Amino acid sequence: MSIERVDPLQAVIFDVDGTLADTERDGHRVAFNAAFEAAGLSYRWSVEEYGALLATTGGRRRIERYLQSHGHSPTEAAELAATLHADKTRRFVALVRTGAMQERPGTAELINALRAERVAVAVATTGTSDWVLPLLDILFGIDAFDVVVTGSDVTDLKPDPAVYLETLVRLDLTAVEAVAVEDSANGVQAAVSAGLRCVAVVNGYTRDQDMSGAVAVLDDLARPGGVSVLRGDPQLADGLTVAALRRLARVVA
Repeated sequence: MSIERVDPLQAVIFDVDGTLADTERDGHRVAFNAAFEAAGLSYRWSVEEYGALLATTGGRRRIERYLQSHGHSPTEAAELAATLHADKTRRFVALVRTGAMQERPGTAELINALRAERVAVAVATTGTSDWVLPLLDILFGIDAFDVVVTGSDVTDLKPDPAVYLETLVRLDLTAVEAVAVEDSANGVQAAVSAGLRCVAVVNGYTRDQDMSGAVAVLDDLARPGGVSVLRGDPQLADGLTVAALRRLARVVA
């Protein structure tokens, strides 16, 4: 009698900013600065300063904390942050629609390969649905994702695990049946706190962050000639593939 083997990988859950797409430096930062200028504010976030500000997840919270640190009262900062974030979101979506934002190399191919292997593809992000859904639709087609959970769907943002826990509920899976792909320390912490195995695919802003909770750390998803494995299975130098994710799904977190 043959024994049916259960695939250890039932779903892959992706972060968006910095993971599926390079959106931070030349996308969100540019839109934030344009919103500041339109509001008559002198604040301008440089590439380096914005990298440090990313320690605060959620754009509205990021603006609010920044404003408070620059002398605005908590009430004024909260009200102004809400207005600025709404304007920034409109500007970012307009930028996305010009084709200015690009997916990271290998993401579209990996998503297609996962779907071909009948592995569910999900998104768990702190970004709001107002810009996340248009971005995903333009870059990949929204139908490429079985589940999308955004910061509009949960109260607590990363590093809190809420967005991952909600994603697992919607997938009707347990944490051991999925692998998360993240780019930041906050994201890795959120995924691991939800019980998920997580592979970190870092970028220029996150390369030096603490990714100790990840089962592997790469400098890209895929690249001609291979990627650098900063920590983990040397075989991952071939890039993040369905086979590689299945191996990671068996790793004890």
